[in-house]
Amino acid sequence: MESATTAGVSAAPTDDLQSSGSSPSSSPADAVSRLIHAVEQRQQHLLDKTVPHVLYRWIACLCVVLIYFVRVYLVEGFYIITYAIGIYLLNLIIAFLSPQDDPEASLTTGGTLPTRRSDEYRPFVRRLPEFKFWLSIIRAFVIGFTMTFFEVFDVPVFWPILLFYWVMLFFLTMRKQIQHMIKYRYVPFSFGKQQYGKKPAPTSESSE
Repeated sequence: MESATTAGVSAAPTDDLQSSGSSPSSSPADAVSRLIHAVEQRQQHLLDKTVPHVLYRWIACLCVVLIYFVRVYLVEGFYIITYAIGIYLLNLIIAFLSPQDDPEASLTTGGTLPTRRSDEYRPFVRRLPEFKFWLSIIRAFVIGFTMTFFEVFDVPVFWPILLFYWVMLFFLTMRKQIQHMIKYRYVPFSFGKQQYGKKPAPTSESSE
């Protein structure tokens, strides 16, 4: 009886050690999750540091675009990927040029954009901010560049037809966007507070 009791007591710490060793906090999945979280934090920190450097960011974007097109030119293929990137860029441009609040819907609530000279100045707020616009373009071309290394994505197409169709789609979409801008009288760029009206002409008293 005493030996059985002693064995039961001595087995309890062993079970506790085994259970603590197999805790979820030390599992490989959690280690991978912590690593991914650390990488995402580092990536976000680097992106935040590039926010004020607008010119250098767009120069880097231009370099990425040129690298992609050089790659497509050298391999002479993957035109369907280029077409898909073009359609995606067209959607980004429309979101970049569109206001955050729909002017047609805001007419019933007083509007968010000034339409008269007496209205208070309000800066243009985009549906897609400039930084996200830049980052989306970078990601699109990086993903497209990576896909050019897989033959499965090299679908044989006649690229002049795709180019002609994209140009027509771009023309029609931009014409509709410009008509929308003219109809609701907004410009998708902010140049600081505008001064309306002319300054009063100096009187004879003030000239003296």
